[in-house]
Amino acid sequence: MLNAPGCDFGCLPVSVVIPTYNRAGCLARALDSVLRQTHAASEIIVVDDGSSDATPQLIADRYPQVSYIRQANCGVSSARNRGIEAACGTWIAFLDSDDEWLPTKLERQLTQLHAAPAYRVGHCNEIWIRSGQRVNPKHKHRKFGGWIFQQCLPLCAISPSAVLVHRDVFADIGLFDETLPACEDYDLWLRLCARYPVQFIDTALLVKYGGHADQLSSRYEAMDRFRIKALEKIIEAPYLAPSDRTAALTILLEKIAVYVHGAEKRGRHEAVRDYREKMQRYTGLLDAAIAPVTSCTSL
Repeated sequence: MLNAPGCDFGCLPVSVVIPTYNRAGCLARALDSVLRQTHAASEIIVVDDGSSDATPQLIADRYPQVSYIRQANCGVSSARNRGIEAACGTWIAFLDSDDEWLPTKLERQLTQLHAAPAYRVGHCNEIWIRSGQRVNPKHKHRKFGGWIFQQCLPLCAISPSAVLVHRDVFADIGLFDETLPACEDYDLWLRLCARYPVQFIDTALLVKYGGHADQLSSRYEAMDRFRIKALEKIIEAPYLAPSDRTAALTILLEKIAVYVHGAEKRGRHEAVRDYREKMQRYTGLLDAAIAPVTSCTSL
């Protein structure tokens, strides 16, 4: 264990994976929040995705207990996957290097997961700080527990820094998709929530900081194109329930329509053509999915 507090429920081992890239200025805050946990993490793994700042020196000088992995810049999915592969814990927690856990985060989650062993994943509520000011999430950002696949379709419904996942889940659903430069968490939660119920603690146990220029949402425009790719993948999954597939097709068509509208405004004629072809194809699939239901209800 990395720090002193004990555990009343079997000292369940937790590996904390922190991907980082040129965030030496806030990484210490994230690490300190892990070290202050009332349930000690078994290990902390920082995966440095090719930083050119003072990150290596920060770890060497202040955090010798941290497992430090440095790799060439390959993106956050690659960094998280490298951490998962290196982790020894039964449970894996992620913490973005610009976020911060509140002290009882791991203890609260582990206590509830231990009391309900059917669950293999849990998440919690969060406090949002944008450009130094606390903001209230909109209704569309509301968090849920249980079988939440359909709640995950419009937007990412689980924050990576909020989640605690049993390592066996990754053997079942796979790792983060390294071909996605953004919305990689949205993609993973779709695969996860299609197969597992999610435990939810409706208490803020972490602080998420936003509004800075290096966030992926600031670097990539038209983020829905990555969500479209994730939805196309999950629709093809053989394990997806028919009702979930219909819901996914419905949201996919909505996102394609939004993307086409934006591409038209920007004069991206080739993208408009390609995505209209997608729209035609998926409209046919949705009509075919709905037809048996309509036939049954009309009898």
